Amino acid sequence: MKNLSPICFLTPDDSDIVRVGRTVQLSLEAGIRWVQFRRKNADRRQLYQDALYLKNITQQFGAMFIINDYADIALAIEADGLHVGQDDLPLGAAKKIMGRAIVGVSTHSVEQAVEAMRGGADYIGFGPIFPTATKDAGEPKGAESIRMIKAAVSIPVIAIGGITPHNAGDVFAADCDGIAVSAGISKGDIRENVAAFLQCVQVR
Repeated sequence: MKNLSPICFLTPDDSDIVRVGRTVQLSLEAGIRWVQFRRKNADRRQLYQDALYLKNITQQFGAMFIINDYADIALAIEADGLHVGQDDLPLGAAKKIMGRAIVGVSTHSVEQAVEAMRGGADYIGFGPIFPTATKDAGEPKGAESIRMIKAAVSIPVIAIGGITPHNAGDVFAADCDGIAVSAGISKGDIRENVAAFLQCVQVR
């Protein structure tokens, strides 16, 4: 398994794959080494083609490429792994399909985090840490909640939800293993955003 980078870039849910690809390219050039492809409400053929397009970009930088939700797409393009939510394919089934590839799970409580660890997840995403407009995943839990999760599990904990360069320091100070960011990277100057996040990693 590839080592998890401390920053995961969650791609915007945008049907314009050229625009998404340009965003991914810029983030990789700026230093991102983990990309997770998220797309809702697209047909499987388009998902396959778009995922393959982005995988080819990430490969140029030796970055890890994870598919959100769709095990068949992840397997078909030989992605590095799959990320599933609480309402997606059960972890056991996902791991059976993905074999030795990475499988991560979104969690929103200690109980879900422990269940994911016991089920063999390679890492968990935990959040939302701060308010976020990207996805409705419940009430913000605050940076200090990460310590509670870290005390309960022995696998990497990736914090998600409303993380920006301004609050990422607090998140890393709470001992998370990494952060997952979407708008915090894609909105505004991508290179400047990534540089600011990388600075937070360096000083943690």
